[in-house]
Amino acid sequence: MTDILMPALSPTMEEGVLAKWHVKVGDVVSAGDVIAEIETDKATMEVEAVDEGEITDILVAEGTEGVKVNTPIARLKDEGGAAAPKPAGKAEEAPKAAPAAVEAPKASAPVAPAPAAPKSDSGERIFSSPLARRIAAQNGVDLKSVKGTGPHGRIVKRDVESAGKGAQPAAATTAAAATSGIAPRQVQSLAQMGIPDGSYDLIPLDGMKKAVARRMVDSIQNVPHFPLFIDCEIDQLMAVRAKVNKLLEPQGIKVSVNDFVIKAAALALKMVPEANASYTPEGIAMHHNADISMAVAIDGGLITPIIKKAETKGLAQIATESKDLAKRARERKLKPEEFQGGTFSVSNLGMFGIKQFTSIINEPQGCIMSVGAGEQRAVVKNGQVVPATVMTVTLTCDHRVVDGATGARFLQAFKPLIEDPVAMLA
Repeated sequence: MTDILMPALSPTMEEGVLAKWHVKVGDVVSAGDVIAEIETDKATMEVEAVDEGEITDILVAEGTEGVKVNTPIARLKDEGGAAAPKPAGKAEEAPKAAPAAVEAPKASAPVAPAPAAPKSDSGERIFSSPLARRIAAQNGVDLKSVKGTGPHGRIVKRDVESAGKGAQPAAATTAAAATSGIAPRQVQSLAQMGIPDGSYDLIPLDGMKKAVARRMVDSIQNVPHFPLFIDCEIDQLMAVRAKVNKLLEPQGIKVSVNDFVIKAAALALKMVPEANASYTPEGIAMHHNADISMAVAIDGGLITPIIKKAETKGLAQIATESKDLAKRARERKLKPEEFQGGTFSVSNLGMFGIKQFTSIINEPQGCIMSVGAGEQRAVVKNGQVVPATVMTVTLTCDHRVVDGATGARFLQAFKPLIEDPVAMLA
């Protein structure tokens, strides 16, 4: 008998949601069979069996949140003594000490089956986890009145538990803030701030929100950062983009302004390699390739899939990769190696009409570039005021890695590339 443990799907993973079982007690699995789906704060990953055996016990029910890495989640009977199933090639990446066990049904106490999924008044199935349905049935909670905060609006355990409770008490608010990386001394309950209970709806923090909050607070507190601003005229870029897209139309490829920005940033990083660097306690890491992280908004947070070795790729390839990565990011289908890492970040809010903004550095990267909207502005050329399409770019730098002069040289390299993109087509 072998325990199947909650796997570490990334070097930083500490806990996850056991979203779905693909097996039941009595099933015999073979190497390569998908046995479960695990949700982390960034993605949903499939767990595969690496050998053959019979599932004798399911120890953690579907929909259980906060399952610590290395916690037993099932048991496998294998007369040949084979190892327990693991996610292919991932579990060994981040060995951890065995954590305390989470609340889970023991093998000797069979778990009561979850009630069937209820339906709304219109007859549609209410999207909820089996654990949420079980808790709702035990506590007399009508799932029709519960708002789901899980992936794609799914009702999960925390939603049922918080139903009817209203606002969290001050102590719970402080505890939630602490898990998000925000110092409790900075947090007041809404009641203390004069906002009465019942005057708002409280949406619990999911894993992604907690992770983003923790990382952003750490970055803003620990990284000595400063912004640099530059205006770029992009009339030629828009003209070249139109020609490129006409040529690529038969292939179904459409190049965006952001694809030009990624390519220009990658080339500028090769011209000013000091900006393609990260701070470490041992020294400054000078990266060999320009792996560009691009910010993508998804339900519940933000993720940064990576265009790797962007300096070696043409605009068509960058456009194809960026579209695919963004699509799978929104579906939470990215692999950890597709969004963890990167040497430089690009965040573009121009499509929302934002003229100028400053981003928080994505540690351990040394810089992040914020791209605003292109708009018609009056500029002076040869003593004459003429119209031009101008885009403001902001470079936020970690001063430990990229000082003002280095950041300025990077922008000096980036500006002519984005203003005259024919150079990028060579």
